[in-house]
Amino acid sequence: MDIILGLPGETAADAAHTLEEIEKLHPDSLTVHALAVKRASRLREEGGFTHAPGSVINAQAELVSGFVRREGMFPYYLYRQKNMAGNQENAGYCLPGKEGLYNVLMMEEIHSILALGAGTVTKAVFPGGRIERADNVKDLGQYLSRVGEMIEKKTILFDEQA
Repeated sequence: MDIILGLPGETAADAAHTLEEIEKLHPDSLTVHALAVKRASRLREEGGFTHAPGSVINAQAELVSGFVRREGMFPYYLYRQKNMAGNQENAGYCLPGKEGLYNVLMMEEIHSILALGAGTVTKAVFPGGRIERADNVKDLGQYLSRVGEMIEKKTILFDEQA
């Protein structure tokens, strides 16, 4: 399960309600993202966007901290991005023995990943640690009209890796 802290207009009370609903589901893992507004996002392009105040995001982060402790989860991966709300980080928590292998492999960049679908990124890890990526276009219409091209890029990448 994933949640995002620092959404525009979201309060600490909203985050508390989200965590109450998550608690009912008893997930094995929870990834907590701090909102990171991308340079080309609609929020940036339309202007006037500001992150929620640091006090709100910090309060939301404290609620998450208490939640994962009560649920018996522990952190098993962490990463940061540019432009993150409240100078927070993204963290993955899980119950003992429930670590997401995909998350670990993505963070460590030690295993190739074949990604399919619009906006996904395939990653090929070569001997010696060199990494190459092949991204798919994000627009669904473009993806569908160019799916053969997306497949060809991945075929070439993995033929080179073999």
